[in-house]
Amino acid sequence: MQRGEAWEPVAARLAPSYRSNCLDFSTWTFEERIAEVLNATERGHALVGYSMGGRLALHAALCDPERFSALVLVGVTAGIEDPTEREERRRSDESLAEWMERQSIEEVVARWENQPVFASQSATLRERQRPGRLSHDPALLAELLRSAGQGASPPVWERLGTLRCPVLLTAGEQDRRYATAARRMAERIPVARVRLVTDAGHAPQLEAPAQFTKLLREFLDEHLGDRPVVDGNP
Repeated sequence: MQRGEAWEPVAARLAPSYRSNCLDFSTWTFEERIAEVLNATERGHALVGYSMGGRLALHAALCDPERFSALVLVGVTAGIEDPTEREERRRSDESLAEWMERQSIEEVVARWENQPVFASQSATLRERQRPGRLSHDPALLAELLRSAGQGASPPVWERLGTLRCPVLLTAGEQDRRYATAARRMAERIPVARVRLVTDAGHAPQLEAPAQFTKLLREFLDEHLGDRPVVDGNP
């Protein structure tokens, strides 16, 4: 529901030290988007992803565990482990996808913005993000939800131990579900740390970009030096 430009507030703050590529996806399936991430990056780059973009980043890193110098996951879980719960989520996603296909993009965006997970976002922030959201096609969003929604994505908890790069797991302090997931994931990743962004919800890079960028820069300075960082976001 966003474009690569949503990362610009962070990229601009990083610019004195790091070159960023704010990836704007052009495909609409899970596998195609992972391929886009891999095609947009080189060995030694860092990869940063938020929410669905973070799950894509995680899966891309698992495809080639030694490819990246650093991985940053924002508001991410390693998947729904319980098969029954995952199937229930898939059915819920399918119902939403069918609804989206019958609606205008304005109606889809209005429903998206009213989700409880975004309650911490100000009206001003929502207005800034809205043009990018309104630029989408509901039918393509439905296709993506069917392919890359949490109900369709395989859980990868047992594969986290194969990651070879340092990983920063972050979430908004108010986003308790993903803060908990970050701590669980850190227990399974060989080199990982958890840093929460205070006074922020599910999108800390949007709600508190200065604080988020500070955490990100400190992590990159430690593990990347002066090499480039690539941001991945749906």
